[in-house]
Amino acid sequence: MKKHLREIEISGIILMLIGAIMHRFFHIGGGLYICCVGLILWFFNLLYKAFHWKEYERDNKQNIIIMIAVIIMLFVLMITKL
Repeated sequence: MKKHLREIEISGIILMLIGAIMHRFFHIGGGLYICCVGLILWFFNLLYKAFHWKEYERDNKQNIIIMIAVIIMLFVLMITKL
């Protein structure tokens, strides 16, 4: 598992991107499912790294900062849509 973490993370991010583009720009309903598969792959990667904190401490801190930034951007988008 440890050897394949990077590939799992990259494939999850690529699937999320492809799914988002398919849904947003091409209005294909299957894009949401592809995006969800990418999110699940990325989540499993984060979960594995969280259980092995000492080994992936730098990656975990970076992921926490990214998640906080995305949450703040989502809140800003929600507020501006009101």
